[in-house]
Amino acid sequence: MRVPSLMAVTLLVATIGLAACGDSDDDRAEPAAAPATAVPAAPTLPQVAGARGQVPVTVPAGMNSAPFDRPRTLELPGGWTASVYARISRARFITPTPDGAMLVSQPSTGKVLLLRDGQVSDFITGLRNPHDVVFASVGGKQWVFIAESHRVMRYAYSPGALTAAPGEVAVDGLPDQSTPELRGNYGHYLKNIAINGNTLYVSIASTCNACASDTVSDPQRATIYTYDAAGTNAGRTLFARGLRNAEGLAFVPGTDELWVVVNNRDNTLVPDDRDADGDGSGDKGRRVTAFVDDYPVEPFTRVVRDGFYGWPFCNPNSDNGVRKMPFHRDYELNRDGKAADCATATPIDVGLQAHSAPLGLTFTKGTKAPDLGAVIAQHGSWNRSSPSGYKVIYFPWTSSGPGEERVLVSGFLEPNGKAWGRPVDVAVDTDGAFLVTDDAAGAVYRLVPPPA
Repeated sequence: MRVPSLMAVTLLVATIGLAACGDSDDDRAEPAAAPATAVPAAPTLPQVAGARGQVPVTVPAGMNSAPFDRPRTLELPGGWTASVYARISRARFITPTPDGAMLVSQPSTGKVLLLRDGQVSDFITGLRNPHDVVFASVGGKQWVFIAESHRVMRYAYSPGALTAAPGEVAVDGLPDQSTPELRGNYGHYLKNIAINGNTLYVSIASTCNACASDTVSDPQRATIYTYDAAGTNAGRTLFARGLRNAEGLAFVPGTDELWVVVNNRDNTLVPDDRDADGDGSGDKGRRVTAFVDDYPVEPFTRVVRDGFYGWPFCNPNSDNGVRKMPFHRDYELNRDGKAADCATATPIDVGLQAHSAPLGLTFTKGTKAPDLGAVIAQHGSWNRSSPSGYKVIYFPWTSSGPGEERVLVSGFLEPNGKAWGRPVDVAVDTDGAFLVTDDAAGAVYRLVPPPA
């Protein structure tokens, strides 16, 4: 596909519309609108067919500090149960080890924790903002790759290991707050990774809400780069760009298809003459809450080589549905279309509710869990007038990709709109249960489906 021109980018390198974005996510959940195009029929899933209802969260003795100092419930499909499996402060990404344990990242402490038989211990300490954790066989050896904010490390893994072996640098020199040109400011410094064969994929998220400077940096930001998984910085290649903050990188099992979920931009100005606030006059170029609440959608999309996914110059236009959307020119950074030709941007497969902040993405095929397809944890909005997200959704997988969006877990929002929990990531354990991390409640939940 032809990539858009970056003509006149040098005139736009001043950051526009910077927002305080926190660590590696922004805001955002629920589908934005009914798709205009046909949605693939979803397969029958008897394990989730029961009527949804409130399920009490079982809390073991000694784990009942806030928010579990009073009864909590989650809404789940019929027959499912929920319990607190572990308490881990600010738990982020979780991945199963080859021998049936779990590793959980804790960027706030510089640790990756081992969760085995309900016990939590330090697997490795002293890291800089460790986030994503991925196991892969490279060069005939099993490795665990850990993404720090400034590099990716790999450690040889032996079954039953209680701590990490001596590490090797796989990728170095990634940008974070320490990058001199950024002067300590980096909105999305946490890194996400995936591995396919001998290729390591690294998401380098944007430093800002919307700025042209990230498109001319080295390495470019709001991108995915590939590297040789067996060598330090070897084979660095720009794979795709225009992905503001790509999280949850994952391959469809048995394929070379890389899919991601993306935290899109905030506070977007109205790009056309629509009456966004309902006062009878056009609102082009204005910031209108009613418009911003649902725009732009959060991409859930496959990533192709040399793809350009819009940010910061083009925003997905969900006016007529959330599948394979065209793009609007961003009013602040590409009003005249000279910075990028939005007509040539790579179509986004599915749009999720604006500001729902999708983070973890897990495919269930090949696990012992019910095959729900693609499971996505939505961290939840921080600036939407009516909160969105704060749930776990899934897309049954069909021969042509994602089917209709469905909800697996909700109930983290109080009636007053305050959230007591914020899902981050999902993994499947050896018994087929789902483990969900929650960095607000400081918990790992175990969600058990009914017998098949």
